[in-house]
Formats: sequence, C-alpha cells, structure tokens
Amino acid sequence: MNKSHFILPLLGAVLLTSCTDNDTDNSYLLRPTAVVTVCPESDGSFIMQLDDNTQLIPSNLTESPFGAKEVRALVNYTEEDDAASAVRKVRVNWLDSIRTKAPVPSLGETNDITYGNDPIEIVQDWVTVAEDGYLTLRFRTVWGPANITHTINLLTGTNPDDPSELLLCHNAAGDTEGRWGDALIAFNLNALPCDTDGKAKFKLRWNSFSGEKTIDFDIKMRPAKQNVDIKNVSYSSYVK
Repeated sequence: MNKSHFILPLLGAVLLTSCTDNDTDNSYLLRPTAVVTVCPESDGSFIMQLDDNTQLIPSNLTESPFGAKEVRALVNYTEEDDAASAVRKVRVNWLDSIRTKAPVPSLGETNDITYGNDPIEIVQDWVTVAEDGYLTLRFRTVWGPANITHTINLLTGTNPDDPSELLLCHNAAGDTEGRWGDALIAFNLNALPCDTDGKAKFKLRWNSFSGEKTIDFDIKMRPAKQNVDIKNVSYSSYVK
C-alpha cells in the first residue's frame, strides 16, 4: 500500500464525546487514534474505513453523527477485537469531522480570481495521507484575529500536458496578517480516473510561502461497494 504524507487546515468539525471517569487519567482520549472515512450505510448505521484494507465497526453508536454524508474524520477509539483483523469492532470515544470536499474543474485564466492564490504550506505529518481514495492534508498558513473563513479547493484540468496534475488553491479572503496556524482538509478523489486495479498517480501543485512546490503521490481508490455485512454486527441499542 502506497501512501503520501503532507498536511492542510481544519475547517470546522463536529465533536462527539463519551462519558469518562474523572478519577482516571484519560489524557490519551485527547489525542486522535486515527484518520478514517466515515461511511454511512443504507440502514442509517455506519462503518469507518481505517485504510485501504481495514474497516472499523463502532460498537457503541447506531448511526453516524454526520447523517448520510461520507466524510473524513479524526477518531479516538478503543479496540474491542483482534487488532490484526481486517474488520474490527471498536468503541468510539470521540469522532471529529474534517472538512471534506470534491475536486473542482479549472476555470483557466480566472482561477486566481475565483479560487485564490494565497500561499500555504503543506505539513509533513501522519494525518497528511493519500488513502481510501481521499487526499487528507494538514496545512499551515497565517490566520488573523477576525475569524475569517479561508477557502481551500483542489482543481483538476489545470495542465493540458499533464491531466494527472492537481492544483491546490487557497483563498484567505484578505486574512493575510496574524499568527501561524494549522488546519485539516480532505478531498474525495474517487471520481477521478484510475487503472483497472483502482490505483492512480497524481502530482499536487501549490503556492507556498517560498514559491511554487509540487509532490507526486500514489493512491488507491475506494471499491464501488463495501463488503461488510453491517447487520451481522452487534450494536448497543441505547447509544446515539
């Protein structure tokens, strides 16, 4: 399994917490265990895709806190099954969504006007990863005190000589002075072309604070249908 590691910003999230014992040191609950794809099922339940090969089944949640949306998310969980299994039952301690978007087509000469060209840095980190058909990034840029929303987009079709090139665009909405800060964002690449094995190679290009940068990465797309029979998994009926 090939992975690429780089980082991007966190643009809004939903937090789900569980009750804990105040007399116990639960500092480990503050840290995410993994980055996953939250995949809703037709019956309202959901699974979490851990990587290209591993699926997590929540034992204490009957439905996704994000409804019918498939999103990338940070999760803190406790193993309840064999950690070597490809399908594992886990207890979700908290689940925090990452802003998840699809790529958008290039608009040619108006890209800078529409999508912005403000600089950002991609941070090398374990949450910067290409897997499960998603490109998840942690980025770093300057944030002012006015809580202005920054917009991040991933563009296709920007290089006619290289259709595999993707352009990362950042619109800071004029918020270009302040302190450095990091955030996360994810892009669903599963609709982009791949080979018969679901594998694809892309080049990511972006405007950094020290000039234009690129990185090549491999990714394996999501199979069209999940192979987990969710009805055969036992859930707690009293937790939502």
